[in-house]
Amino acid sequence: MKIEHLIESISAKNAIHGKKLQKNFASLSEDENYIKNYNTFITKYKVILEKKDLTFNDAINYYLKMISDFNEEMLDFIRTNKYRNTSFEEVNQAMYNNPDVMVSHMHGLLLSQFLWKHHYAVYQYFKTTIQQYLPVKSYLEIGAGHGLYFEAAMEKIGEDCTFEALDISESSLELTKSLIKSEKVVYHLKNVFDYTDEDEKKDFITMGEVLEHVEDPLALLNKIKSLIKPDGTIFITTPTNAPSMDHIYLFNTIQEIRDLIHEAGLEIVDERYFVSEDIELEKAEKRKVATMYASFLKIKNI
Repeated sequence: MKIEHLIESISAKNAIHGKKLQKNFASLSEDENYIKNYNTFITKYKVILEKKDLTFNDAINYYLKMISDFNEEMLDFIRTNKYRNTSFEEVNQAMYNNPDVMVSHMHGLLLSQFLWKHHYAVYQYFKTTIQQYLPVKSYLEIGAGHGLYFEAAMEKIGEDCTFEALDISESSLELTKSLIKSEKVVYHLKNVFDYTDEDEKKDFITMGEVLEHVEDPLALLNKIKSLIKPDGTIFITTPTNAPSMDHIYLFNTIQEIRDLIHEAGLEIVDERYFVSEDIELEKAEKRKVATMYASFLKIKNI
């Protein structure tokens, strides 16, 4: 399915959101590699759907369900200035341990990687910048989600590496396996706080959009710090002002994220932020517009 056809199909079911996607596409298509990257992805995604007896129409419905859920959460967020859910256990039961909800949400997020400007931008930032931290002999991804970042990491790092994927959701790991198709990967269905590796700390850890899913993000960063080698690299992403049914911890500003990183004894080697709308960061934070933050981290030298 061509990207233009995908957007047209979404627009036919949700005209208002379709206009936003058309505007995004006008901007994204200025990148000469965007169409090529999308076509590579959608060819693989078609195979995944067919193996699950799903169609692109199913995927579009999953995506629109996610948009509907986001809009509902946003209305509550605008009214209260808080995320609706504050308990990990509550979200765990309602979403992570609910295959129907999780499968739908993961497919929606997978499509968003090529439909939303800020999601595509952070994905490209990861793919192009990770090359600066090679070679990597041991790689761990926490919150593997839909597997797109894991696939990119394997492509950039190469075969001479151990690869591990960890997620609390079996549905997420199944989607990752469908995309990766490699016998080399070790999968862990568990909470990151229950993960230990006595034999080897990691050269590189990726943790995309996980900090906002926990009640104590500082404890999570400290856990990650305990798993990385002294000279290893950590890549994280997390959003500000992004209400979702599974988001618990609210970051109001980019500086709040930076402060948390420093409090955990980590230093920022490289960072980017991507506002979801065409406005400056200062206005985005004032208006509570979602912004994606991403950074490569090292253990701070004392």
